[in-house]
Amino acid sequence: MLYRFLKFLVSIGIRFYYKEVKVLNDEVLLPLKNEPLIIIANHPNTLMDAMMIGFTCKQPIHFMAKGTLFNSPFKLWLLQKFNMIPINRQGEGKIKGVSNQDSFNACYKVLEEGKTLVVFPEGTSFLERHLRELKSGTARIALETESRNNCQLNLRVIPVGLNYLQAEKFRSSVLVNVGSPISVKEYVEDYRKDNGKTAKKLTEQFRVNLERVLVNSESKEHESIVDDLEEILSSKYLRQKEKGVEGEIQFLKIIRDKVDEIQLTRPWEIDELKTIVKDINRQLLKFEIRPDFLDRRFRLRMFFRQLIFSIILILIGFPVFVLGLLINIFPYKITDYIVPKLTKDIEYIAPLSVLMGLFLYPLNYGVIYYFTADYFANSVFEKLLYFSVFPVSGLLAFSYSRYFLHVTFKWSYIYHMIYHRKAILDIQQKRSILMKLILDK
Repeated sequence: MLYRFLKFLVSIGIRFYYKEVKVLNDEVLLPLKNEPLIIIANHPNTLMDAMMIGFTCKQPIHFMAKGTLFNSPFKLWLLQKFNMIPINRQGEGKIKGVSNQDSFNACYKVLEEGKTLVVFPEGTSFLERHLRELKSGTARIALETESRNNCQLNLRVIPVGLNYLQAEKFRSSVLVNVGSPISVKEYVEDYRKDNGKTAKKLTEQFRVNLERVLVNSESKEHESIVDDLEEILSSKYLRQKEKGVEGEIQFLKIIRDKVDEIQLTRPWEIDELKTIVKDINRQLLKFEIRPDFLDRRFRLRMFFRQLIFSIILILIGFPVFVLGLLINIFPYKITDYIVPKLTKDIEYIAPLSVLMGLFLYPLNYGVIYYFTADYFANSVFEKLLYFSVFPVSGLLAFSYSRYFLHVTFKWSYIYHMIYHRKAILDIQQKRSILMKLILDK
């Protein structure tokens, strides 16, 4: 009961925090005839990763979680009610009341009952697109479970790639890419002969399958180059990619593959690439323009006509913005103030913001509703409609602020095309070099 209630709340939080969550091949996550599943996933975004898997799966799931989360008897009892299984990790010490052998036995029991277990085999969480070394514990659990049950369970391991565009950013997007299942029972015979070697072999298979559902970079430096190139080259004015998060992730993969190719075949060009990227970023920052504006033909009359239309929209939408701001400013500012105080790690920003929002926003709306509903609504339908205005007004206010920022970028672009045209054309030329090098355009 607690699990279902928590899942309901978390689903609401995820839908509001992220603009788009797209799941590919989610039918693979459905268990067949009560057969057990182990879901393995990358771990870039701490608690949000677990919430995202729970949001994606229709069936109840059980999680393996680090023992330090269970550092009091109350937490141990509560988190176990939420289907979480503690595990003591090396280097973090042992938590009282947490036994790894008991935890492994709990995992065996979950799987033997035909349920779903979620494990993050990297062990630790860092916000990066680099798949770190996988621990062999997941493979050992899978192999031991099948071995104990004489390969009758048909246990499958399913890789899930959590691809966040900007994991910590409000109203960014996520692509959950579900890969092909890995059958475990074909490894069991070798496991009975040499469990350590077989566990490592299966873990390597996990790595290969996870890399297929991720935009995986070789290193932090490699990831930085890919991200910078994506930001510079991505354009809504050119038909480079499909719309939505799936198109964005596919575009990232194209850039990553091209950078990999250059690194492998022409490594001396990597430094040249970095220099061009750094120079373009410096100039874009200096002139405060967005890179995709560089793809538009500059026609002064057309741009001024668009600006006038944009100003009219801003004036019309301003009252809605003010309403949304007044209704939502308190929980927004409180969250914005408290979350940085609670953590310095970027990986915790999104989950903490969602969890705080699930408490603060309903409380805020409830107080406003209590004191104002009788003045604006009479019937039950009117009261429900009135209450629904609160969250909607917040999203509209956020969209308004984004649109206002877009208009300021457009104005900056017009200004610099009039007074600093040569410098802007220089940026366009350098960007064209990158286009040809990376996208063959």
